[in-house]
Amino acid sequence: MSNMGARITRLITNFNLENRVQREISKLKPRAAPRHPTSDSLPQHNTAAGSMTEDINQRNDPLLYMLKDVYVQSKDPVSQGEDVSTVKKAELATERRLLKFSLPGDPYGICDVTDVPKGKLTLVEALTVLNNHKNMPKTWTTEKMAQEYSLDPKDAKALVDFFIPFDVQIIPAESAKSKQINDS
Repeated sequence: MSNMGARITRLITNFNLENRVQREISKLKPRAAPRHPTSDSLPQHNTAAGSMTEDINQRNDPLLYMLKDVYVQSKDPVSQGEDVSTVKKAELATERRLLKFSLPGDPYGICDVTDVPKGKLTLVEALTVLNNHKNMPKTWTTEKMAQEYSLDPKDAKALVDFFIPFDVQIIPAESAKSKQINDS
């Protein structure tokens, strides 16, 4: 059956093939666009162009000698409108403090961090601080956290207000006497 479809397709594609080919051949072909003149076809002015080329390619030793003495030194301008607080914050950001707590070894393949910028906490320190505050809120106040970890008191208060450590609750396994669903 499929053989029949191939024969019909071949008949349709080959129908009147010679006439169609002859019609395509006899059509007028479009003319190619004229070529842009190249440097070979243009007339050259050897006197002016040749002397300019020589001047450009000639080495000028006195200029090269003076260029060796040139030294450029640049500095970024300091804007006058900066607040003292932004300058202080920039200075605080460069100051660093040693870690209070860290993970033992390299459990996650992270490089061992030994110090952090003042005003910042590592994840382990943040969880420790939050857990201490949750367990002993009277001793671990926001002021004590800010003092211990070189934090801004406002940031310490925001840390306590907006971040809560997870409560891990272990539910004891029920006894064997509890109800179990049986196969029916």
